[in-house]
Amino acid sequence: MTSIFFDIGQPIRKATNDFVDFLVVDYGDFFEAVSNSILSVLVSLERVLRDAPPWLVLIVIGLIAYGASRRAGLSIAMVVATWFIGALGLWEQAMQTIAIMLVSVLLAIVIGIPIGVSAARSNRFRAIVNPVLDLMQTIPSFVYLIPAAMLFGLGKVPAILATVIYATPPLIRLTDLGIRQVDVEVVEAARAFGATRWQILKGVQIPLALPSIMQGINQTMMMALAMVVIASMIGARGVGETVLLGLQRNDSGTGLIGGIAIVVLAIVFDRISQSFGDRLQAYRKVHH
Repeated sequence: MTSIFFDIGQPIRKATNDFVDFLVVDYGDFFEAVSNSILSVLVSLERVLRDAPPWLVLIVIGLIAYGASRRAGLSIAMVVATWFIGALGLWEQAMQTIAIMLVSVLLAIVIGIPIGVSAARSNRFRAIVNPVLDLMQTIPSFVYLIPAAMLFGLGKVPAILATVIYATPPLIRLTDLGIRQVDVEVVEAARAFGATRWQILKGVQIPLALPSIMQGINQTMMMALAMVVIASMIGARGVGETVLLGLQRNDSGTGLIGGIAIVVLAIVFDRISQSFGDRLQAYRKVHH
């Protein structure tokens, strides 16, 4: 029986493998330099978090929570939640996870906000970017873990890059949406006073779009934490490694403890970032 399908899988597979091999052979030094730069920042941050006394870390988290919310109750709750992770025996692993997540979110912000701004200012660029974002959000994360591991080796760097790929699209979309929703009359008033496009962007559009941008950062944090367990499969360690060990050893208790710690971390980062976004939203309404 004659098949009605053309075999296009083999050419795609060969072209992809050839392209990755080309990058490894011809640009290996570049990728190694990028890997070393990211790793140096990550190791320094992780060393600070792990070497700092737990009570100092708890105080800093309480101060950050209070600065974001101006609510003592929330600050105390965040401190207790973080203390609970230490009570589970996962303090050092949590610090590793926080370091990986913070570096990933920082890279996502550096990449995502400029792309979101560009998409908001150009419909043509937005039409090009949207299919790419759809692909980044729907393709299974294991798929791009493979080339990331081939280019950067096993460890924390490919885990960070895979996390950035997975977690950046919400920030791009919400930055684009926030700037597009800025009142046209406000923009026209700024333009009438002789403001340049850069001045309008910096002084009007970004400040008014900050609540939406903060929501994008919040979603990026949550998606970065969602990659913790998957990233541990290529040597990222942290709390995800505890879940992975529970799975490998058929130890439900260990897996549950790791899962609880990830949930608590998600709650801490979500509440702090959401509170800061709410304060920005309230300030926007008052200012308007």
